[in-house]
Amino acid sequence: MTTIEIQRQLAALGFDPGPIDGITGPRTRAAIRAFQSSRGLLVDGIVGPQTRAAFVAARPSSSPAAPSSSPAASIVPAAWMPRAAMRRVHLHWTAGAYGANGLDQNAYHLLIDGTPKLVRGKWPISANVNCPRGAYAAHTLNANTGAIGVSICCMGGPGVNMANHGAWPMKREQWEMAVQAVAELCRFYSIPVTDKTVLTHAEVQPNLGIRQNGKWDIATLSFDRSFDTARKVGDRLRREVAARL
Repeated sequence: MTTIEIQRQLAALGFDPGPIDGITGPRTRAAIRAFQSSRGLLVDGIVGPQTRAAFVAARPSSSPAAPSSSPAASIVPAAWMPRAAMRRVHLHWTAGAYGANGLDQNAYHLLIDGTPKLVRGKWPISANVNCPRGAYAAHTLNANTGAIGVSICCMGGPGVNMANHGAWPMKREQWEMAVQAVAELCRFYSIPVTDKTVLTHAEVQPNLGIRQNGKWDIATLSFDRSFDTARKVGDRLRREVAARL
């Protein structure tokens, strides 16, 4: 189980792990200890074999991977979501390292670094309502108006292709945090989950008919190579986002 999965399980069982952010901080460890105590296990705050087995046994039968809908489960701060009329969310990768640099922050509203941790971009989401010249997050060619740009910091380096994912391949934890962030954005901005409203950059050209000069993010997942086309990845994104709403 990843840290995010542990946090979701704790939240679903009524133990508050704090933000669902993939970081094992004091609140998450306290929630693990409380869970261990409730099951008569060694109370050490570490998810070892016995605690892991107890999590599996205690997993709710309905929607086991779904996150808590309580405020504690939110990962996108309210201050990062100004009121605005937004119609779509585009998921990208930065084609860089695991850190978000200045160019990345200028291009996207939200980024997920390699920690994983959510990083705020330079421009507020509301800047993309009308896209005045130069004063908005230019994440998608000719398709920025009304669109929120979310990007995973990964997949950088010369020669990166479908077979070679380079020195910074996408991590499963980054993907899961991106899915959660997109779900929260869809909920807040009342964006329906369709292949024309929640999509990867690689789907913009086929789904919206707007040329993107060969962009292929995200047409493959480093942690699951069976997802090897933009459509497969996009469909998975939408399924997982919908499950969190």
